[in-house]
Amino acid sequence: MKEHRHAPSPLMRIRRSRFFQPLLIAIGLTTFLLFIYRSTSSSSSSSSSSGTTSASEGGSKLTDYSHGGDVAYPPKWDKMAQWQKDLPQHDLNLPYPEGRTGRYLKFSSQIRYLGWNNCLNEMLMNNALAYDVGRAYVFNDYWWKHDYYPWPSATANQHDVRTPLNAIISGPTSGMPYDAGDPAPRSVHEDYWELACPPSERVIINTREVKKKAGPGEEVIIEGEGSAIWDAWKRKLKSVDGARCVEIVPAPREEDTVPQVFDLWFFGSVHSLSVWDRFRKSPVSRLLKTAGPVNSGIERNAHLFLPVGAASKIGPRDPFERMMAMHVRRGDYKQACDSLAAWNSTYYNWNLLPELPDHFPPPPGGGYGWNTPENIEKYMEHCLPEIPAIVKKARDSRDDYIRTMRAKRGGEGAMVDVMYLLTNDKSEWMMGLIEALRKDGWKNIKTSNDLELDQLQKDVNMAIDMDIARRAAVFIGNGWSSMSSNIVHRRVLDEHDPMGTRFW
Repeated sequence: MKEHRHAPSPLMRIRRSRFFQPLLIAIGLTTFLLFIYRSTSSSSSSSSSSGTTSASEGGSKLTDYSHGGDVAYPPKWDKMAQWQKDLPQHDLNLPYPEGRTGRYLKFSSQIRYLGWNNCLNEMLMNNALAYDVGRAYVFNDYWWKHDYYPWPSATANQHDVRTPLNAIISGPTSGMPYDAGDPAPRSVHEDYWELACPPSERVIINTREVKKKAGPGEEVIIEGEGSAIWDAWKRKLKSVDGARCVEIVPAPREEDTVPQVFDLWFFGSVHSLSVWDRFRKSPVSRLLKTAGPVNSGIERNAHLFLPVGAASKIGPRDPFERMMAMHVRRGDYKQACDSLAAWNSTYYNWNLLPELPDHFPPPPGGGYGWNTPENIEKYMEHCLPEIPAIVKKARDSRDDYIRTMRAKRGGEGAMVDVMYLLTNDKSEWMMGLIEALRKDGWKNIKTSNDLELDQLQKDVNMAIDMDIARRAAVFIGNGWSSMSSNIVHRRVLDEHDPMGTRFW
């Protein structure tokens, strides 16, 4: 039954009019002022949306654009650098184990001017070791190799090109807190180290003191088992436990070509696997998070990954739950694959985890620095696969994943119909791969080149690629790649099903 409403009397209309007129004027004025305020605020902050992060993600309302945000130029990062400088642990008045009486460990042997993922590997492992011995890890910004920088010509005359670490990652390694109640001293920036640890108070350890000891009863740990390397360094650092400030410096290159604490022989072989359990349980690993500019870059482009056509009406709403991400290295990687084959190399670091379904035992034959033509061909099939092999691997991996999920979910399957290619290749070969994938049924295919990024996001584009792959239902990586290895690390901690992490 409809409710009957009586029409108001003329007197009532006049009374209402007298009551509402001032109220409407007040509301209108308030709305106008709010509009002016919001317009002013949005004009000053619209260009900074990707630089706005929570404190736990590496910044607070930071904007570091240059040249009006023109992506032809690199960002300045001045404010992010200042934010890092103002981290609360950068205070000499803090009580032990921080401040001027704190305990610090600086790895001056740590690599710089190399690819991001080679640097990240070492940062995380060094931080985990520092945590294990109760010292604050001294972190540095990412120092770019000029060839890898997104704006090489814009910085051709600069000796050092760097990106603040908190723009790329967030977590204990970049100075974020450990678990609540954890008494461990927080990581500090190397600029603060100069204040907290004057040269007169530093104890110097040369890497040769641990890596190549040859005294009676002392083992030589260079190229040794990972757990032996970790424990040897832990013993050495405990032997100087009374020192506030400890600095590890590299042996000369002519003496040790890879003079890091955890070096190429550690990461590039099975040696690292023996420390996996202690590393993954460390808060350095557990609390590693995605930085603000990286998150904003993904959010800005998430619409690209939405399913198309009739498939958009079924399956998961989250595009990453139906995505396959593939790390497709081309270009100069041919030379890298040739070298890996010549040295009969194993997969790299966490790509060797035994629970993952794809493995590549180096084939027998060959020698020190050379290999047989048959073995080299086998390496190329996995290191630099051609288009038909890539298409088949994508199809088989999708089917394996769906079959596995159906079995684990009691008949309920999964849908994988969005493809993302981690690559900067724009060649005809890549166009051919995309066309071949489309013919094989992949309707929505995007690559790194399709992302729309602002200045800050472009600077951290490699981390954006990695985080997209971390979130994807299925990831196919390159077993010899440090980038793939670091993606695997995050995927394992996120508890992705092992069948969703594959290699060529």
